[in-house]
Amino acid sequence: MSSRMLRRVMIAIAILGFAVTLYLTVVHYAGIKVLCSSKGNPCEAVQTSVYSKVLGIPVALLGLIGYVGILGALLAPDTEYSRIATLALTLFGFGFSGYLTYREVFTLKEICEWCVSSAIMLTLLFLLAAWRYIAGPSQPPVSPP
Repeated sequence: MSSRMLRRVMIAIAILGFAVTLYLTVVHYAGIKVLCSSKGNPCEAVQTSVYSKVLGIPVALLGLIGYVGILGALLAPDTEYSRIATLALTLFGFGFSGYLTYREVFTLKEICEWCVSSAIMLTLLFLLAAWRYIAGPSQPPVSPP
């Protein structure tokens, strides 16, 4: 896969992640019940749990901010700095999402499908960011004549 195509795929995934976290943020602040296809609405249980906020900030809003940062790094010119920023942001998102997934499964014993979708997207973004960073620049630097 070309560097350009890889970047486009990552942008598409990050936009989907942005949309998911935007929905969850709106639901939180509007005080409405989150949509969930599972019986008993485990998404609501997760979204209103003690783990749904960090220092009083909704996790959904933190995710939204994270996806904005990832998109910003992906839309910046393709340099080593933008690639490492993308890698760092996705690594942090992947790790934080892993922690939240652990809390869902082992502490709350509830699975939120919105959270799972974001966890999958962050995992993919992290793996693709690592691949993109290792692959290096999309075009080799031009040396002066």
